[in-house]
Amino acid sequence: MAFIKIEVTNESTVLTADEVKAVIPALQTQVHEHLAPIWGIDADLSYVEPNQLSDTAWWLVLLDNSDQAGALGYHDVTSNFMPLGKVFAGTDKQFGQLWTVTASHELLEMLGDPEINTVIFDQPTATTGVLYAQELCDTCEADDFAYPIDGVQVSDFVFPAWFQPNRTAADSQYDYGRHIKNPLELLPGGYIGVFDVTAGIGWTQKTADERAEYRLRAHVGSRRERRRIPRDQWLPSRRRA
Repeated sequence: MAFIKIEVTNESTVLTADEVKAVIPALQTQVHEHLAPIWGIDADLSYVEPNQLSDTAWWLVLLDNSDQAGALGYHDVTSNFMPLGKVFAGTDKQFGQLWTVTASHELLEMLGDPEINTVIFDQPTATTGVLYAQELCDTCEADDFAYPIDGVQVSDFVFPAWFQPNRTAADSQYDYGRHIKNPLELLPGGYIGVFDVTAGIGWTQKTADERAEYRLRAHVGSRRERRRIPRDQWLPSRRRA
């Protein structure tokens, strides 16, 4: 039995409760058998109805899209200021992406960095350095790199070695699917949040084509948006009455 309890609920109109319940065993397997042995983080998942969410659990909430997020709005933590993961199933369906991969992605990243404040500091010289956001799935998030668990597609995720730029051992594994061959490598469609401490421009997003893009406003409801927002501006989500 894991210390962390995550309640999964469906506020989406494009999915039924039964569809969401059907993927939870695969997500549970991924957490127990794939993530926990590598990152030392484990959790127990359960499905609950929206009006039964508890104050003591973390939440993983299925919503329609980032412009109409249902009863939870665009808030950032649970009503008891616990970690909250959002899955915009309507947006996924609109763009032909797999909502189960997104659910897996958000679940693993919530476990890997629940407060959205964990970074890895790469300091190549005494006066330069880059902070890398410890996001476990952004670098390999494309559906092309997903893998099946009992017929459910789930997200690939990186191993700790990915954040070790000097790692050169031939037997190093950088992601679960073994698609990544080098530390800090971004797969097609992947990205990572970086903070160049010498540049003074704040958080930017490095993409697979090596560009660093600065965007004034991150995607509403995303973890990247929360990373930019001061913690005193985070708001608790409310359950339905």
